[in-house]
Amino acid sequence: MTRFLGLFAAIAAVFLFVAAPAQAASEKLDPENTIYLDLKDGRVVIKLRPDLAPKHVAQIKKLTREGFYDGIVFHRVIDGFMAQTGDPTGTGMGGSKEPDIKAEFSKAHFARGTLGMARSQNPDSANSQFFIMFADGGFLDGQYTVWGEVVDGMQFVDKIAKGEPPANPDKIVKMQIAADAK
Repeated sequence: MTRFLGLFAAIAAVFLFVAAPAQAASEKLDPENTIYLDLKDGRVVIKLRPDLAPKHVAQIKKLTREGFYDGIVFHRVIDGFMAQTGDPTGTGMGGSKEPDIKAEFSKAHFARGTLGMARSQNPDSANSQFFIMFADGGFLDGQYTVWGEVVDGMQFVDKIAKGEPPANPDKIVKMQIAADAK
């Protein structure tokens, strides 16, 4: 009987592990708080988190609607860590013409697929640059602003060319708010 319960528990755990991503992918997303990030290999769907970072989400949405991110390269991509973009100069030193944003740190965990705002040593220096986590990065918790999470298409993020900077960097083909998508 104990062996049967152990086998049943193992099967249930596998089912929950396999079903969980499908459940997350089928979650009803608010089109106004969903971003489509088109990369060379496919579309990444991002759920925005205005509940955690309303000012950061507002700035990302404004810049996205202006087409700011279209064609910008991933200038810092560290395998097993994260892919960073959002700098129109491609150097990691640039930003938008919008003002920097005061930090909105939270207790949200930097797990695989989490989007955070890049910043300098000054916690209130986030502007337009952001990163997508390839893997768990709990050491960033409470030190960088979480503003979104990948809910579909992480396999396309994994294919972004690696390097600091990459020899042949990938670009954001198009970034748009789902409510505005054509």
